[in-house]
Amino acid sequence: MKKILLISMGFLSACSASTHRLTDGQWRGVFEAQNTEIPFIFEVKSAETENPTVTLLNGEDRLDLSYVTYRNDSVIIPIRIYDAVLEAHVEGERMSGRLVKLYSNRPDGRVPFTAQKGVMTRFADTGEKAAVSLDGRWEITVPDRDMAKQVGVFTQKADGSLTGSILTPTGDYRYLEGSVQADRFYLSAFAGMTPYLIRGQCTGVDNFTAEFITPGGISRFEGVRNPDAALPDAYAMTTLQPGYASLGFRLPDLDGREVSLTDPKYNGKVVIVSLLGSWCPNCMDETAFLAPWYKANHARGVEVVGLAFERKNDIEYARNQLSVFIEQLGVTYDILFAGSTGDETVAKVLPELSRLMSYPTTIFIDKKGNVRKIHTGFSGPATGKFYEEFKINFNRTVDELIDE
Repeated sequence: MKKILLISMGFLSACSASTHRLTDGQWRGVFEAQNTEIPFIFEVKSAETENPTVTLLNGEDRLDLSYVTYRNDSVIIPIRIYDAVLEAHVEGERMSGRLVKLYSNRPDGRVPFTAQKGVMTRFADTGEKAAVSLDGRWEITVPDRDMAKQVGVFTQKADGSLTGSILTPTGDYRYLEGSVQADRFYLSAFAGMTPYLIRGQCTGVDNFTAEFITPGGISRFEGVRNPDAALPDAYAMTTLQPGYASLGFRLPDLDGREVSLTDPKYNGKVVIVSLLGSWCPNCMDETAFLAPWYKANHARGVEVVGLAFERKNDIEYARNQLSVFIEQLGVTYDILFAGSTGDETVAKVLPELSRLMSYPTTIFIDKKGNVRKIHTGFSGPATGKFYEEFKINFNRTVDELIDE
């Protein structure tokens, strides 16, 4: 009798433990912020193994999150590249928890969420068919802020599903996904950093008003259909200070070795300098382009070097975060630690620049060590034609410098 009881207790314990574990399949999560819900979609694979993977889904974008662990009845899902974590209590096919930004003590550094397995749609279907189309290019303005115009690029399908992105002079919102129902539209994204929601209403065939909602606040903007909508010239926003022609930084790599553009490695070569941060989603997109590009082109006499401005002026913290960044994106060129973000640090490291408006900023240097072009921001793969145009211009510039 005692043996049977022990076996039964073991069986019940195993069953109880299994209810607090992730199971394979698609899940729909909802962050709670600004008295509204910001939905996101993720997929769980290999849940029964020691190395389950959670993949954040946003349009065509996929971010795999590994090193998932369990603590009692909770699951811990690290978002290593952004120094954040999803921690949640799991109960069968439901979970509740929070996004914790480990680097932050701000109120929006801990955002609650719930999730349900098996829900396939990002936004609930109200049964209302799309009565408007957002397909195409839009000129976007933010009335209550002194901001340059932005550009919206959207693709809408016959079933009302909607994808796209919004470009700003300093970067893009990356992959947005949602739907159009009647004259209203909804888009959201969560790729590991900050969840955000766009909800709007068309006020005519060629006009809309919308809200951009994050845990940190709400801003309002307006859109006007414009097939010729464009951003300011990205090559004219940051320039060299008078009297300067080259860059004179000397900074440590992750092993503490001092690196300068006067080193033999860079002498007589075309050099691309990327000003970045491991915390920056647009920097991740640029690096995802530069890393394979460098492998394919460095034998032509080209070098790339990244100057990383991190959240903390702490080499150990930077080393940890940048090591993840380098590993995840397959970087084989030098990444140097430039200090913490902020105008004072940038002015000290790069006094030659008139100003730094955005991460990333990309600097093209010729074989003589002279700065030839400076490109502000990055329009990533979510922006479609804008991304393709960037790549064409990038390669044309490098080819010209190599041929000189």
